[in-house]
Amino acid sequence: MKKIFIAASLVALMLTGLTSCKKLLDVTPQSQITGQVYFKNESDFEPYVIGTYTSIRAFANSITYGEERSEELIQGPNSRLSTVWAQQLTPTVNTLNYNGQYKAIGACNLLLAQIEPFAFSNAALKNRLKAETLCQRAYTYFFLVRVIGDTPLMLDPITDDNVPLLPRAKATDVLKQIFTDLDLAISLFPEKTYVNKYRFSYGAAQALKAEAKLWSAKVNGGGDAALNDAIAAAQAVETTGVSLLSNFGAITTTRANAEVIMAAYYQRDETGSNYGVNALPFLATVQGAANLDSIPYCLTSTYGQSGYEISLKSRQLFSGLTSDKRVPFTFIIERQGTVQKNFWVTKLPGNKYTDDRVSDNDIIMWRLADVYLMEAEAYAALNNTTQAISYLNKVRVRAGNGNYTGATDKASVELEIFKERGREMFYENKRWYDIVRFHFGGTINAYTYVPNLVGKTTPLFWPLSATVLAANPNLVQTPGY
Repeated sequence: MKKIFIAASLVALMLTGLTSCKKLLDVTPQSQITGQVYFKNESDFEPYVIGTYTSIRAFANSITYGEERSEELIQGPNSRLSTVWAQQLTPTVNTLNYNGQYKAIGACNLLLAQIEPFAFSNAALKNRLKAETLCQRAYTYFFLVRVIGDTPLMLDPITDDNVPLLPRAKATDVLKQIFTDLDLAISLFPEKTYVNKYRFSYGAAQALKAEAKLWSAKVNGGGDAALNDAIAAAQAVETTGVSLLSNFGAITTTRANAEVIMAAYYQRDETGSNYGVNALPFLATVQGAANLDSIPYCLTSTYGQSGYEISLKSRQLFSGLTSDKRVPFTFIIERQGTVQKNFWVTKLPGNKYTDDRVSDNDIIMWRLADVYLMEAEAYAALNNTTQAISYLNKVRVRAGNGNYTGATDKASVELEIFKERGREMFYENKRWYDIVRFHFGGTINAYTYVPNLVGKTTPLFWPLSATVLAANPNLVQTPGY
């Protein structure tokens, strides 16, 4: 694993260095150097593909977009929630500068262009590298579609200084490209098992396809066809050997376990902390707690920042579920004497070392319970509530809550699935995307459900930054800003 991330660092440094020298010396443009000089041997391609996972990992760890605008979090005593959490987005505040995403897309485009004509002695390796790269590009475009909606569609490598200034393509067209990439990747993966859960695989490609098809169906008018495609992709994931863990607490604390489909790897002193560092309390903020030994605290704010707590709204999702096994691994109530003081998140507790606790759990991108709930959501949207409840029950039973016994009409089942995702997937960087999807699907109204959106008209998509708009006159601002 260390070799993987050393390679990633070398590729990232190579690309950064080439960019910084470009203006100082009369040199070949960056992409030409990479294409004509770097790719000389078959062995040059895999380190490059591994290097591009640096970007994928960063996007998976971006809590600003996946979590902060949701209802899940409130400010902790050492506040770290940004004004995004307060829904303060304007054409000049909390905008998206998507340069990082398009650098990642450009790297994928270059690899795909270079690898196609290159002769490999190992055809399976070539197919796997192409498949991984197609998934990386699809994942990055899906990130953009969920954050800003319409976005430029760039598929060709940049081979000189003439960078095309593309307008925003319709989200529906970008989604079509995402599915084209994923379908090709799925056909190329030489195995249907998991060679490495920190890299894209057949199962991860199907999980991404299922999630993107759900988005297409509910947000972008994909309709029943997209819902059925989501179910088919999710069912394909079920055949890849993953299974639910009996111990819910082990899901985020045991690396690459049987439930995980794909994760972003984190290790102490190698890549920095994951977003969990924001929620871990440090000792000074919990000193004197009657249940201190049960709180996953850090000694100093270096490793835990006491910035987030779980909201009342998220805690209330567990009300009445007295047997729910997930609660201790979701949050803990700090007690100062007889007073309930703070409500700490325990979902990503980090690992305790001899000197301190460190937030270095993997960031899970997809796991089987997530896929089961996608299937439940798709079946419910198709008004097949019997099948929806059967998949909902797979998650409920593991949690210790038994089978669902509530109303079985479409609206009730969809709302229950939304609530179950709030319990099961809490703090896994999914909730804001769930809110947008269920809002457009008609299950909830985001403007009455999310406390910080009440009374506001802030669009659910992000504005583009002034820097991006100024660099490309063919772009228009996100509607509503």
